[in-house]
Amino acid sequence: MSTIDAPERGAATLTGPAPRILAIAAPYYRDVVDGMLRGARRVFDDVKATVEVAEVAGGYELPAALAMALKVPGRWDGFLLLGCVVKGETDHYTFICDAICHGVMDVSTRSAASIGFGLLTVDTLAQAEARSRDDNMNKGAEAAHAVLGQIALARRWGLAG
Repeated sequence: MSTIDAPERGAATLTGPAPRILAIAAPYYRDVVDGMLRGARRVFDDVKATVEVAEVAGGYELPAALAMALKVPGRWDGFLLLGCVVKGETDHYTFICDAICHGVMDVSTRSAASIGFGLLTVDTLAQAEARSRDDNMNKGAEAAHAVLGQIALARRWGLAG
C-alpha cells in the first residue's frame, strides 16, 4: 500500500503506560532518515512515548541491531527501524533490500516483538525526500503508527505491560 492510499490517521492512541520505543536509525541518507524520525516523534508525542535513538552504519545493519536490542529484556516496548536504500546501477540494491527485509522479518517472527519498519527502498533520492517531509506522506510517521498498533495488540493479548 502506498502512503497516498493510506487511510487518514488522527492522533495516535494507546491504552496503558506510555510506551518506551527504541528507534534504530541507519542515517546513510541523514536528511531523509532525520525527516522520518521527526515524523515518528510527532506520532509518539501523542502517546507520551519515550524514544531512545541508536544509529547504525546502514540499512544492512538494522536486523542485527534489532536482534541485539531484543537481548536486553524489558527495556523497550517497541522498536522503530528507519533507513533508506536508493537504487543504483548494479544489483547491489536488490541484494541489500532483500537481506534487510528478510532479516527484519526473521527477527520479527521469531521474537514476536512490536516493530515499525520504516525502510525506504526507492529509485531516486527525490522519492525518498518526498516520503520524509513534514507532511502526511511521511513514512516515519506511518511506521510509528504501525509499532504503536503492534504494542496495543501485544498488550491486548497479555504479551506486554
